[in-house]
Amino acid sequence: MEKNLREIAEIVGGELAGDGEIKISGLSNISMAQAGDLIFAVPPHIDEAKNSKAAAVLIPLNVQDFPKPAIKVADPRAAFAKLLQFFMPKLEIPKGISPKAHLGNGVKIADDATIMPFAVVDSGAEIKSGAIIYPHVYIGQHAVIGEDTIVYSSASVREFCKIGKRCIIHSSAVIGADGFGFTTANGVHTKIPQVGNVVIEDDVEIGAHVGIDRATMGSTIIGHGTKIDNLVHIAHNCKIGANCLIVAQTGISGSTTVGDNVTFGGQVGTVGHITIGGNSVYAARSGISKNMPEGFFGCGFPIQSHSDWLRHQAALKKVPDLIEKVRKLEQLLNQERKDGESQSNTDC
Repeated sequence: MEKNLREIAEIVGGELAGDGEIKISGLSNISMAQAGDLIFAVPPHIDEAKNSKAAAVLIPLNVQDFPKPAIKVADPRAAFAKLLQFFMPKLEIPKGISPKAHLGNGVKIADDATIMPFAVVDSGAEIKSGAIIYPHVYIGQHAVIGEDTIVYSSASVREFCKIGKRCIIHSSAVIGADGFGFTTANGVHTKIPQVGNVVIEDDVEIGAHVGIDRATMGSTIIGHGTKIDNLVHIAHNCKIGANCLIVAQTGISGSTTVGDNVTFGGQVGTVGHITIGGNSVYAARSGISKNMPEGFFGCGFPIQSHSDWLRHQAALKKVPDLIEKVRKLEQLLNQERKDGESQSNTDC
């Protein structure tokens, strides 16, 4: 695809600065840009963009005297993301059901849904309008896949689970595996039946190799608009709020309730049966072991406020010097004690 810069400015609703007739044939990042490419730049990368090979740059509204042709927008990242939809190659996905797919008894599949070869849609499942089921996907009995949802290869949506509209489930994710529940008597672990399900609300994206366990009873719930990175585990009976961001290798223990707009950095872990307030951020590798308030910025283990964590880290850097000072003081005290003992013996 090729468009001139003026057309692109109209697409993103931006302010054109420079030659609007130059041709843009692709999108790139700053370091790899070539002639004909459009890139975006935000501080502190504005000077780097000036010296790039790119034909034009998406920049913030407040940038002045930019030497290259540019489009000024309020949010260059968001504008660039919108343009990716225009420039990325379109996949050819024929509508309909492949004769190589397996359909169970009593399935309901919308006329404009797509079921690719070797997918399995088990008995009683429902695939709604515009949904796309890739090869080697398993849709369990009585599961529901909502409108315009995409389920990529080798993912599993187990029995009775419900997926909302416009969701994306990436390869090898497992929605609705049994929760980790056992009783133990005389050293023997006995499985507790996990008879609930998972409910994924609208506009959720679930990364590759994510595990979201079904509830023991009731539902494990993922709120609308939440985005989950690869290799995340969400245990049984959790309730995750709307518009959360959950980064790779995070583990959320069973029956944890998370408010809206919570961000978990990579490798965050929680204990179970706690409530984590909304509008909060937890830095990578935080360990959350208690109920947390709204609007909290947390770090470390045990969890503490970011400001406290910074003070503690600054103090830790001083520990080696403090240890050395204590050693020297001990040496001085020992020497003074020896000198005092010698003087005492001399006086005698």
